[in-house]
Amino acid sequence: MTYAKVELTRQNRKAGVTLSAMNKITQDMRYKQAVIEYSLKHGVTRAAIRYKTSRQNIYRWRKKYDGTVRSLANGSHRPHSHPNQHTEEEITLVKNMRRRNPHAGLVVFWVKLRQRGYTRSISGLYRLLCRIDGKPIKLPNPKYIAKPYEKMTYPGQRVQIDVKYVPSACLAGEAAEEKFYQYTFIDEYSRFRYLEAFKEQSTYSSTQFLKHVIEKFPFAIECVQTDNGFEFTNEMGNSKKKSLTLFEETLARLGIRHKKIKPFTPRHNGKVERSHRKDNEYFYASHKFYSFEDFARQLAVWQRHYNNFPMRPLNWISPKAVLFSFPNV
Repeated sequence: MTYAKVELTRQNRKAGVTLSAMNKITQDMRYKQAVIEYSLKHGVTRAAIRYKTSRQNIYRWRKKYDGTVRSLANGSHRPHSHPNQHTEEEITLVKNMRRRNPHAGLVVFWVKLRQRGYTRSISGLYRLLCRIDGKPIKLPNPKYIAKPYEKMTYPGQRVQIDVKYVPSACLAGEAAEEKFYQYTFIDEYSRFRYLEAFKEQSTYSSTQFLKHVIEKFPFAIECVQTDNGFEFTNEMGNSKKKSLTLFEETLARLGIRHKKIKPFTPRHNGKVERSHRKDNEYFYASHKFYSFEDFARQLAVWQRHYNNFPMRPLNWISPKAVLFSFPNV
């Protein structure tokens, strides 16, 4: 490449035009010249067929052609005048308003401008904002900052109890028309669980389950956390007179505090809800139950597997190992 070409390339790059872009334009101009010269010899129709273009294009190029290739260069398509363009006063108004309202959306901003005498359409305003770089500055969405969850320091300090409906797709044979329920107890400190199968979901079943939990769990239970389901409490009932359920009476008689989570916020019972999600993924998704006894038997096997499986929140120690490694067991 000669020095002249190198210098030309450098100048073109400074101007934002690469040498390849210039070659592309030149080739297009030479193509038009070849079409015109062929049409002068053989006619416009044959030229249009040969060069795969329209007759109208050839007539237009011939009208521009003065015998030089430069005459076939593409001209600017920009209109000579813009009778409806924004005036300087309108542009100044828009800029000043945008400076005072940097976060206002398009509709809100347009309404504010109209209140100050602006008469253009909202689409016209949008095009102007794009041209003057006046789009709104989006503020970051405020992030939800969760409260630090209270960590338990010993087993039995607080436990969670919940009920899970057994999916009907898991029931087969004589159990296909029945309904089974899984009652779940989980210790917040050790993640140790106790599961039991029931045929009904009621405050009586909840009370029976609580008695079995107290018998099986090797630590004294200080607080039981549940949702506001009817099997635990009457808080969400329609009656104005709120009486204690059998489950609540049993807790009071045993000296165990009952903590109810905020209504419609199951995440506050997160540990037991997360364990139910694991039940769906690793137990119910791959098991069938042909009777209530079969369901209870398989549920006990799954409980042993869960309590002996290492968990990341426990530093890869199983819930059973964490529970029974605590002093005074």
